[in-house]
Amino acid sequence: MKHKLALSAALVLAATQPALAQASAETPTEARIHALIEPRMGINIKVDGVSKTPYGGLYEVRTNGDVFYTDENARYLFVGKVVDTTTYQDLTRARADQLATIRFADLPLETAIKTVRGDGKRVMAVFEDPNCPYCRKLHQTLKNIDNVTIYTFLLDILSEDSAVKSRNIWCAPDRAQAWRAWIEDSKAAPAAPAGCTAPHEQVLALGKKLHVIGTPTVYFADGTRTGSAFDVRALEGRLTAAATLKPHAASDAGAP
Repeated sequence: MKHKLALSAALVLAATQPALAQASAETPTEARIHALIEPRMGINIKVDGVSKTPYGGLYEVRTNGDVFYTDENARYLFVGKVVDTTTYQDLTRARADQLATIRFADLPLETAIKTVRGDGKRVMAVFEDPNCPYCRKLHQTLKNIDNVTIYTFLLDILSEDSAVKSRNIWCAPDRAQAWRAWIEDSKAAPAAPAGCTAPHEQVLALGKKLHVIGTPTVYFADGTRTGSAFDVRALEGRLTAAATLKPHAASDAGAP
């Protein structure tokens, strides 16, 4: 958010995991809350929508890719995440991912590292930082996934040397192999030639546009995304379902 909110953060715990459907139109109560909460959010902050949640009598407030919560009088704003105490799933993150669905073909795949396994028919795009420990865990899972094309966007947000490592990997003779050697086996790529540039700024701008705030963030062929860890079975299911709903055509997005 462009302007800091002078509010205390709160962690809200929910005992159930109900699904949140995005309403096509606000109810009168939601519209009233929308009108009340928007001027209280800060200068130049636009509320995109308000909808009632199934937990705690809270109302979801959506603004610029972020999700907050308020009460029916719009007096209190809850800044934090709703967690299901039975599964420990971050429901706020899941909801933000649901709202962040994109058209996969719009991704600038020429700024990503392309890795093909097997027939490559299924597809995923992953925003990763070379210093991300959770990305390493994801790649341990990916070792057991076949018939997939992976587009890796190197989003350098975690450490000062992330951009240096990304540039070295991008400028390697075989960047896919250099990335795999680093993320799976911690084998650093050689220093990049002086004249080689990496799409660092383009990927940072893309991440900002898509409200990617952590790594790894995964997009599937149907445009859905997740930032949650996967086991092999869950990832296989998402890849196959996405390919069925929205078959990937690399040429549609100008992929190499």
